[in-house]
Amino acid sequence: MEKFEISVTNDNQSYHFEVRDYMHHEGDQCKFEVFEDGKFIASFEPDGYKGLHICKNPGIVGEELLHLVAEELESYNF
Repeated sequence: MEKFEISVTNDNQSYHFEVRDYMHHEGDQCKFEVFEDGKFIASFEPDGYKGLHICKNPGIVGEELLHLVAEELESYNF
């Protein structure tokens, strides 16, 4: 597992997240888990077309913000 941080901006507010990348993920575990201040906010997995889709969403942040997080992660060319 690799950890790194990303930031996204939504409605002129910056958000900072810790990402855990499970490089050798299996089908029962999502590839990326995203945390804000130590709190799990979502996980993502590849969709097979160089994109990510939401794997788990506990509803802590809005989907618009999660889509921005996915776009930022996609820019890393996982």
